[in-house]
Amino acid sequence: MAQTASGVRHLYVHLPFCSSRCGYCDFVTVVGREADHARYVRALLRELELEGGVLAAPLDTVYLGGGTPTFTEEGALQELLAALPPSRELTIEANPETVTPELAATLGAAGVARVSLGAQSFSARLLSVLDRVASPDDVRRAFYTLRDAGFDNISIDLIYGIPGQEPADLAHDLAEALALEPAHVSAYELEAKPGTRFTHAHGAALERQAEAMEGYFETVVATLTDDGYRWYETANFCLAPDRAGGRDLRAKHNLGYWLGRDYLGIGVGAVGTVAGRRVRNAPSLRRYVEALERGDAPPREVEELSPGVQTAERAMLGLRLDEPLPLADVRAAIDGEELAGLERAGLVSAGGDAIALTTRGRFLGGGVTARLLAPTMSR
Repeated sequence: MAQTASGVRHLYVHLPFCSSRCGYCDFVTVVGREADHARYVRALLRELELEGGVLAAPLDTVYLGGGTPTFTEEGALQELLAALPPSRELTIEANPETVTPELAATLGAAGVARVSLGAQSFSARLLSVLDRVASPDDVRRAFYTLRDAGFDNISIDLIYGIPGQEPADLAHDLAEALALEPAHVSAYELEAKPGTRFTHAHGAALERQAEAMEGYFETVVATLTDDGYRWYETANFCLAPDRAGGRDLRAKHNLGYWLGRDYLGIGVGAVGTVAGRRVRNAPSLRRYVEALERGDAPPREVEELSPGVQTAERAMLGLRLDEPLPLADVRAAIDGEELAGLERAGLVSAGGDAIALTTRGRFLGGGVTARLLAPTMSR
């Protein structure tokens, strides 16, 4: 990857190991394989050595995602954490069943500032549908274990649209999450890829839930904003500054994506975008590790991003946020006629030198954005 003039300020690190595989998951994951964890981390660090020349110092953010990063064998995880470049915010994803006082102490000692806790639901019945290992009590225990260890920036991840979920179940999940007073909540619509075992098992229920998604989304937004959370991105909410001591608790690593910043991705299946090129590491764990042990770069695909594609992606991602998007960044990607029509319909605000979706437009989300983009900008 070619170095950018100022250096890349965001690093994503993929740790693929999980204790089990959830039926709806389509991330690059590997079940178990504890004996391979240390070998994989050494390969990760070799890739960081090969590619890290593009990184700024210090970094703005480092994000450890998965998989279940906190399922990684303790010694291997400690080795990785100790070798990461300095950053202003280090985030790690954790599943509740992996969180112990010992793990929390390890993360704190390594400088982890933010933990994204994969709760998904506070209903034992719905967690079973999702093939999750943790119970609702595990979620609460994990949260308080992290809080007791001094973590004050914890995100709770929820999923809605689960087969068998009713509006009352979603209301219960939101109430349970808010009772913990997390700094941040992510609430995602369940997406299950066609042809997976999950869709075979729950196809009819998923079709019924698709019809209810709009109502679920409105419930999520209303409940969280009424409780003092800022709806700063389509699926993400953080405590408003007046409830957070003036702190900006947005997910700063993900904010880098939404603002179109370059980022380096390392690990099996990881994706990064640097200097107009998108790089995707192949999803094979064996091929990844063996290549790096030989001193080679891992097998990967490289996509050259045209200026049109980069501008269109900047618009698509930037319009997910609650802040106006500078028109200078995206003007070439915007269809002027559609913009005028959407503005008249009350879905888009285009005052001054910026553009934003209105509240109504944000509820319609991707459909509005798709209409805004000039057809030629997808090439």
